[in-house]
Amino acid sequence: MANEAMRLSTQSSNESLRELLMRLAREASIELNVQDVPHLAESRKFLPGGARMYVSHLPKQSFEQTLEACTAVRASGFEPIPHVPVRVLESRQQLQQLVDAAVGRAVKELLLVAGDYPHAVGPFSTVAQVLNSIDLRALGIERVSIGGHPEGHATVGLNDIRQAELEKSRIAGSQGLQATFVTQFFFEAAPFLQWAEELRAGGSDAAIRAGLAGPAKITTLLRFAARCGVGPSIRALGSRPGAFAKLLGEHGPEHLLTQLAESSIERPDVFQGLHLFCFGGYLRTCRWLHALASGNFNLKAGELSVQVA
Repeated sequence: MANEAMRLSTQSSNESLRELLMRLAREASIELNVQDVPHLAESRKFLPGGARMYVSHLPKQSFEQTLEACTAVRASGFEPIPHVPVRVLESRQQLQQLVDAAVGRAVKELLLVAGDYPHAVGPFSTVAQVLNSIDLRALGIERVSIGGHPEGHATVGLNDIRQAELEKSRIAGSQGLQATFVTQFFFEAAPFLQWAEELRAGGSDAAIRAGLAGPAKITTLLRFAARCGVGPSIRALGSRPGAFAKLLGEHGPEHLLTQLAESSIERPDVFQGLHLFCFGGYLRTCRWLHALASGNFNLKAGELSVQVA
């Protein structure tokens, strides 16, 4: 009887985990570069209508290019969320014009980041300065996403990062904006979960989206991790080659995702969704998400294997 009860309990747990994994995939947001715009039509086969699509703003890219991509995203039936690195804004007037232009293209949400630039070209060095300088809701923006750094930042002190995260969340909430933290990608669950719990303890009720590296070659992930300042988790994985290859192989972040989903079953308030970084593999990531959302995966002894057609 005891063995049968244990078997049924394990089966129920696996079913709950399976359903959660499918829901997380269906509701995931995804990163889009302007170079990926030609693939939007094909990606409609893999992503649900209304999927949240963050349009990146690369160095030397104009805001007009970003907005044109947002128009294409909206026309494809997805929800465009443009990146706005505030340190490249030349003036408050440019900010106002950018927001007006974005709202004119049916944009309802912005991702505000400082941007990895050593100095601001205009009056804004931080996201908080932008939030305090303009009434986004009055201009038609309903939601704001802000960057989250579970492992800190390569050039900013940890205490400063943590205070800034809470400040941005507080300001957004006080202005009636729905706030969402979208994290830098990471490779171990523990630092992210601790960071999320600290945010909650600090009084933030903003939604949290865990940033995951989509399916990619290990060499690609290492290159982007070094460029983006991903620290402790990548070093920890590097010390365990077997786990490293398993987590970062070309089949996607299955092991990490399973850990996050299991934690979410126990603590559903910790985080609310996933965000996928594509690293040049937009359609590959779309196919992976579709397979996961459709239940095309095996889940045995806590190990996830996604079957991409």
